[in-house]
Amino acid sequence: QVQLVESGGGLVQPGGSLRLSCAASGSTFGTATMAWYRQAPGKQRELVAHITSGGSTNYADSMKGRFTISKDNAKNTVYLQMNSLKPEDTAVYYCNYNQYNPISRRYESYWGQGTQVTVSS
Repeated sequence: QVQLVESGGGLVQPGGSLRLSCAASGSTFGTATMAWYRQAPGKQRELVAHITSGGSTNYADSMKGRFTISKDNAKNTVYLQMNSLKPEDTAVYYCNYNQYNPISRRYESYWGQGTQVTVSS
């Protein structure tokens, strides 16, 4: 059982910055991949970035050069630094925990409650 709690969202002007945090409890990161997703009204949830247990990262094309995902294993916390924010970045941002279970042959996935990011002047 894993619980994820996001924080750091809010209202920011275009060009501004925010840092989101995701604190995990109930489990250490272990071999899990941690990720940030976002969902705007009327749109499907999309991947923003992910980071593996080994520290490898990947970003959606629209976020490259602006967003940075990082983690602190000792604190079981994942961060998303967002710079040069645009109005189209407005969405609910969700933290995700994903780990493969070799017994069930399935990925175990957990989600946070989400934090609202609004980019507007």
